[in-house]
Amino acid sequence: MDFGLVENLFPLVLAILLALVVPTAMVVLSSFLSSSRANASKLSTYECGIQASGQAGDSRSRVNIRFFLIAMCFLVFDVEVIFLFPWAVLFQKMAWGGFLSMLAFLGVLAFGWLYLLKRGALEWE
Repeated sequence: MDFGLVENLFPLVLAILLALVVPTAMVVLSSFLSSSRANASKLSTYECGIQASGQAGDSRSRVNIRFFLIAMCFLVFDVEVIFLFPWAVLFQKMAWGGFLSMLAFLGVLAFGWLYLLKRGALEWE
């Protein structure tokens, strides 16, 4: 049996196992420990701030498109930054090839960020 392979895969298997067990345990425990008595205050809709009387319970109110643009930009850059973590772990093993490929990746990321700044997507007026 190749123990090097087991040693390399153990952290991945452990992370996947924890990612499955912890949320499942929380859902099961909350269903057992929570009270399920419904009342008017629990059933009312609430978002931060004071609701306007015309919007109470109405999910069809208009939302500024800039909110969605900023949310999408955040998701794109957040997912791209996740790729930096494996690179940081293996930085010394990859030598110059890994360094140059990450510089190219960060260049594309910086270009996207500068493009968004130039287009005004991050300005809230």
